[in-house]
Amino acid sequence: MAARDYYEVLGVSRDATPDQIKKAYRQHARKHHPDVNPGDKKAEALFKEGQHAYDVLSDPEKRKLYDLGGHAAVEGGGGFGPRSGAYEWAARAGGPGGPGFETIDIGDLFGHGGEGMGEPEGHGLFEDLIGRMRGGRSGARARGPRPGQDLEASLTIPFETAVRGGETTIELDRGDGHREPLVVKVPPGTESGARLRLRGKGAPGVHGGPPGSLVVTVEVQPHRFFRRDGRNLIVDLPITIGEASLGAKVDVPTLDGLKTLTIPPGSSSGQKLRLRGQGVPASGSKPAGDLLVELKVVVPKTVDEESRALIRQFADRNPMDPRAGLW
Repeated sequence: MAARDYYEVLGVSRDATPDQIKKAYRQHARKHHPDVNPGDKKAEALFKEGQHAYDVLSDPEKRKLYDLGGHAAVEGGGGFGPRSGAYEWAARAGGPGGPGFETIDIGDLFGHGGEGMGEPEGHGLFEDLIGRMRGGRSGARARGPRPGQDLEASLTIPFETAVRGGETTIELDRGDGHREPLVVKVPPGTESGARLRLRGKGAPGVHGGPPGSLVVTVEVQPHRFFRRDGRNLIVDLPITIGEASLGAKVDVPTLDGLKTLTIPPGSSSGQKLRLRGQGVPASGSKPAGDLLVELKVVVPKTVDEESRALIRQFADRNPMDPRAGLW
């Protein structure tokens, strides 16, 4: 029987996004997996068919070849090709796998917290295929220790914790109402999007294998006046016309409290002054950053007539064109 169109197998359109293809594959795998349908040859065939369709459509190069030349462009020799079968699914679904495979959480497929797939009674088709893949033998070797899956979590931390480093606590839902508090150590200088790995805190291993890791993606809360630029911090400092023109000593906020900053005479808005070593603290081989103070000259919204006369007199005595040479 001629092979079905891969897009039809997964029930997606030909312009489906990678995320839509992944979602459709998960639903297909959950429905037709042999452990969910023991002894059902039709489900087994559909499972393999969906897995092979995903193998092609999830790979940009293979998908391009398939779109141009159909099955003949990607089969190479008929059948399901050399990279299909249980090994391909196991690698994607959280087994030890190999480089280049995209992990799909088994918990997403079977809905039990990502702790790995339940072991069927007896010696099922899935274990047989894994055994053959690992050297043509099943039984004890197929049932050997395997690492548990990595689990994913997200964590929002205060700005100062991200900059200085520290510890915070996250609760991991282990299922069945059990929530486990875990301490997360945040290194100094952590930025939004950083991924922290807690080894041994993921899903349990299979057949005595080591547990996986918990991978925590960090989101840093904004600060009410500090901003980050790498290892430097930036703060806006409002100053008066007099302070900008004549110079002054003013207090500015740092991570360690207020510090005095000298504003040189003739300063302008947008000018940045530097307080060395007052940024992100030093960590390992990384030096401490600086605090960059950006000046913002603030002009009174209303002035009296006498002040207006003085300003005109000042402008007449100190003529300048700040836009000269700009355009």
